[in-house]
Amino acid sequence: MQFMTWINRFTALGPAFSAQVLPTPVPQPSWVCRNFQLSHSLGLPPDWLENPEGLAVFSGNGLWEGMQAQASVYSGHQFGHWAGQLGDGRALCLGEYEGPQGPVEIQLKGAGKTPFSRMGDGRAVLRSSIREFLCSEAMAGLGIPTTRALCITSSPKPVLREELETASIVTRTAPSFIRFGHFEHFANEPAPSGPAHLRQLADFVIQHYFKDENFSTSNPYAELLAHVTSRTAKLIAQWQSVGFCHGVMNTDNMSILGLTLDYGPFQFLDGFNPQHICNHSDHQGRYAYGRQAQVAYWNLFCLGQALMPLIDDQDLAVKALETYKKVFSENWSQCFFGKLGLQVQEDEAAALEDQTLLNDGLEMLAKEQVDFSIFWRKLSHAAVKTEAASLEWQAVADLFIDQSAWVGWRDRYLSRLQSKPSEATVKKMLSINPKYVLRNHLAEAAIQKSKLGDHSEVETLFKLLQSPFDEQMKFDHYANLPPDWAAQIEISCSS
Repeated sequence: MQFMTWINRFTALGPAFSAQVLPTPVPQPSWVCRNFQLSHSLGLPPDWLENPEGLAVFSGNGLWEGMQAQASVYSGHQFGHWAGQLGDGRALCLGEYEGPQGPVEIQLKGAGKTPFSRMGDGRAVLRSSIREFLCSEAMAGLGIPTTRALCITSSPKPVLREELETASIVTRTAPSFIRFGHFEHFANEPAPSGPAHLRQLADFVIQHYFKDENFSTSNPYAELLAHVTSRTAKLIAQWQSVGFCHGVMNTDNMSILGLTLDYGPFQFLDGFNPQHICNHSDHQGRYAYGRQAQVAYWNLFCLGQALMPLIDDQDLAVKALETYKKVFSENWSQCFFGKLGLQVQEDEAAALEDQTLLNDGLEMLAKEQVDFSIFWRKLSHAAVKTEAASLEWQAVADLFIDQSAWVGWRDRYLSRLQSKPSEATVKKMLSINPKYVLRNHLAEAAIQKSKLGDHSEVETLFKLLQSPFDEQMKFDHYANLPPDWAAQIEISCSS
């Protein structure tokens, strides 16, 4: 058995930041799915995912030498309201080490109660663990910053949610799981401990996770806010470009590193509907697809308020936050023009014309709620063809009821491609518009099989989603329109 050197830097911050707590064992643990490729890239010993000792650790039944299991404390705004103290209610950090690309934190999700579980049981179930495992790897395959999933283990131990379900633990990794809510927590603690801990946390984050950004010494905390703002803006633009709905963008679910964090009631759009609400618990539609950019901006203002005691200059804080609009707009345009096979034009009039073409296209999709992923993929195949009568263009036309609206937009688009051709950019569309995304019905089918002890569908989806831009023709049916029953799937915060 190979061991590693654990540095556990977050633990060294002191007891105000986390509580040491052992995971609660489960009976008869077993492997569900393992990510050997990720394990190798993170520099983990190759036998960790293959022996009984690894199974014990990743199911919460033991620790390796040097590990210090801990749950961190944070607070946050949930659905726009201050929720006060929260914390890792069902997550335990096992330790941190220096990997080939930098720091790596390993965390168990579902390993039992912590001091921050409140009324919860600290457990996760097979359903939620599979969804997180698959979606985090799907996002990685799409090139979107995310936490990663190392493995899933399961136990016959019953866990009560809406019904009795099977206990499961997903092991996830990231450079850090520090959230906006960590800063909010200490900003809302009274002096002198609150401000001191807030500064300690900010210095820790700058030193270990932004050390390559060359912060000035004049006001590093304003620069921290600016960098987090930029990373968050870029992340949300990428979400929007693939039709990803997070579902619960509370400030305690926002990563300080700009990673996609906490996969609960997420969904990739089927039909394009900017007002789509994927979270059954989101009764007001706060986290609808079309509101995600605005919510992220609001969350950043909460972070800015938390950092104000350190920044101590309102103008600097506002300046840092205001970069969001420009960065998001630029990245959103770059993403969506790339989906069209176009480059962002410098000429103002030409850029406006392209923007109108894009906006009209999205409005056309929304009017008929055309399948988001299928439209862009079929368009990628058609765009290289100059003849509108080709089979590829007909395949796109078949997605629309209003043929006159489609033909009008198609002709404008073809004219644009032919007037300023960019063959390389058009060909690149197939590496921008994925063929495969983790649709709800695909995840649900894998979950139902796994509940019966057959994890083969989880493995199939896991491998498929690692290469979402490849044709993989024997899996064509995974890229089809969703079945009618998919519309009946409800996902909530318990998902």
